[in-house]
Amino acid sequence: MENTLADALLEKIQQRTACVGVIGLGYVGLPLAIEFAQAGFAVLGFDLDVKKVEAIRAGRSYIRHISAERLQPLSRGKNCDATADFSRLNEPDCILICVPTPLTKNREPDLSYIENTAASIAARLRAGQLVILESTTYPGTTREVVQPILERSGLRAGVDFFLAFSPEREDPGNPKFSTRTIPKVVGGLGEETLRLACTLYETIVPRTVPVSSPDAAEATKLLENIFRSVNIALVNELKVVFQRMGIDIWEVIQAASTKPFGFMPFYPGPGLGGHCIPIDPFYLTWRAREFEITTRFIELAGEINTSMPEYVVSRLIEALNEEQKSLKGSRILLIGVAYKKDVDDDRESPSYRLMELLFRAGAEVDYHDPFVPQLHPGRKYQYQMKSVPLTAESLARYDAVLIATDHTPVDYALLGQHARLVIDTRNAMARVQMPKARIVKA
Repeated sequence: MENTLADALLEKIQQRTACVGVIGLGYVGLPLAIEFAQAGFAVLGFDLDVKKVEAIRAGRSYIRHISAERLQPLSRGKNCDATADFSRLNEPDCILICVPTPLTKNREPDLSYIENTAASIAARLRAGQLVILESTTYPGTTREVVQPILERSGLRAGVDFFLAFSPEREDPGNPKFSTRTIPKVVGGLGEETLRLACTLYETIVPRTVPVSSPDAAEATKLLENIFRSVNIALVNELKVVFQRMGIDIWEVIQAASTKPFGFMPFYPGPGLGGHCIPIDPFYLTWRAREFEITTRFIELAGEINTSMPEYVVSRLIEALNEEQKSLKGSRILLIGVAYKKDVDDDRESPSYRLMELLFRAGAEVDYHDPFVPQLHPGRKYQYQMKSVPLTAESLARYDAVLIATDHTPVDYALLGQHARLVIDTRNAMARVQMPKARIVKA
């Protein structure tokens, strides 16, 4: 049976006269909004943070790897705007949900952001709108959580409005891949919805990858991140084993990487960070329990990765002991609070856990991060600190320097010349010739 609502929306998407709404203007939503504006769509961005809205309207970027110039299609584009007024959700023809999906204190999915957003949409949902969830979640969320909330409006999914899931694949700061170069997996409730969602994304990405259902699309995202989590856990475990044997894990990985088939390099670190790998696998473990299945492999990987900060601190304690020093009372400089190099994203960063362990042991802790000049209270940690300068004089005051993030602008030669002891979790000091400092890999 023909759906005139679907046909009308499809034509608007093809003609690029549709208005695209993006809810959540963070690391995922803002790049999407920019790309749709660049493609000629009217774009309306939504965010509860009024400061973000004001920054976009003023043409100022609040994400380091997104320049003010790149922001221009959205901030200066015709019929483009940002707002904290969710009563305007009836205006867009297509609505993309890009809100956080954290874990509770009990490591269970917290869908409150999705649920609240869906309720806001439902209050203003009109016939003919396309709603797409992008937030990473467990299989079944789109059908079992979002659809019932939206249908409180009295409209029916697949008939009066259209509902799909397309997982975000952002990698902040990646110089090789961006929103416009990464294929988009799409799963819709019905063929018409799938066609609408694919057509929309095909205006900004190189290709779409349609799958049979939103559940399959949700599972795809989890597979991608679980794959990384498990392999990182493997090299983290091998790091501990090889260290005890006197073998350098970084040398082994480099050698293994010369094999042209059957091997993909993953690298150890002080723990996992970012919004994806430390969180997403637990969405599946929680969901699997509803089906009376234990995801032992995933949970073991999680245990290994979350134990890495403790391992790093144990290596620091061993190194200080050899110099007849106690961690209690020692002055420690932490290099990097961003969860990975050359970004200003500190979400779920293992550096915060390292700080917690160091403070608890009685150490005095400062940090240096060229991309994160100041720490702000978050959901879990309440640190209010500022990045300290990195100079020869300042380094002389510390008993040890702990490299948690290997930012490119950090002067590692300076560390090698003026630090007494360097605990290196990223193999960053390998680039320093003839360091005077004692280097301990952790």
